[in-house]
Amino acid sequence: MRRTALLAASAALVAGVLARSADAAPSAPVAFVHPGVTVSKGQLDFTRSKVNAGAQPWKGAFDRMTSSKYADLNRTPRPRAVVECGSYSNPNLGCTDEREDAIAAYTHALAWYITRDERHARKAIELMDAWSAVIRDHTNSNAPLQTGWAGSSWPRAAEIIKHTYTGTWANSGRFATMLRTVYLPEIINGSNSNGNWELSMMEAAVGISVFLEDKASYDKAMAKFRTRTAAYVYLESDGALPKTVPSQNLDTREKIVKYWQGQSTFVNGLSQETCRDFTHTGYGLSAISHVAETSRIQGQDLYGTDVGERLRHGLGFHARYQLGAGAEGWLCGGSLKLGLGPVSEVGHNALANRLGHAMTNTGTLTLRGRPAGSNNLFVAWETLTHGDNPA
Repeated sequence: MRRTALLAASAALVAGVLARSADAAPSAPVAFVHPGVTVSKGQLDFTRSKVNAGAQPWKGAFDRMTSSKYADLNRTPRPRAVVECGSYSNPNLGCTDEREDAIAAYTHALAWYITRDERHARKAIELMDAWSAVIRDHTNSNAPLQTGWAGSSWPRAAEIIKHTYTGTWANSGRFATMLRTVYLPEIINGSNSNGNWELSMMEAAVGISVFLEDKASYDKAMAKFRTRTAAYVYLESDGALPKTVPSQNLDTREKIVKYWQGQSTFVNGLSQETCRDFTHTGYGLSAISHVAETSRIQGQDLYGTDVGERLRHGLGFHARYQLGAGAEGWLCGGSLKLGLGPVSEVGHNALANRLGHAMTNTGTLTLRGRPAGSNNLFVAWETLTHGDNPA
């Protein structure tokens, strides 16, 4: 009897430790997993096997990717020493070129892994080398966001090439220096702008930290990410008002409502930018899913924490309206600006397929959008990499 009680107590203690570790502030792994930014080797292997077998939706997703401009083997990189991006990319001096070259590098890295055609690996390297040889700074008002967007795609490409390509990448060290000196300082301290800014910036910072194996930056970015995620998607458990980022000094109801685009009624899944538009909200939700996926690959699964709950409710809430439900009078004055974008595959796969949550609206929207393409900013080919992927 005493032995049974001891075993029960021991089991309870272990369960408590595990629960606390899941909710603890994410910390860098003892050893980083590679490739480990948004997509893992297991996920890549699953995708490759499905594409090579001609299975759907992966073959269709692969065909969409390889027929896009990003997979062009004749693409010419267009690097700049200084990328200048104003509000809404006006002026646009290298902004589109940088983001799209980064997406192209990731596209070619995926194409290399799936086909083993070395031309794609060499093109990815050519794109990364061209920028690492030239870029020195980002300027103007959108510099932090631009750095976050491009900085989210670069390490995805670099992780695959560095850790799976059997050829040589002589300038990988120079590329790492670029990420460390040009990108990371611009994003690591975060932003007090709309929440999608800081979420994208922390996505980039986390990915760069994995590639650089920089534990201090990883921990700093993850801590900011947890705070911002809690302040970006409301849960009823938060109380009468949404959580806030302390540095923003949103210390009254009036300030919070103004920051939430005038929205004064709060329900599960509502985002800080819902009443601005669904497109920017989609950027934020996508970045949350990407960081959660990277964290899972690196050994700490955030999907079982409030991050997963916020993502689940955020996707479900917005999917319902994106699918055609009319806005109630209490929501954004009864008028919504739709356009969520191809952002649901990663979260749906993790939360519905892997964890078994019922996500009817998100699932319907995800299927309707297949095969998901790119938003030409920092989201690309997620039906291919994460659609119904059990790895």
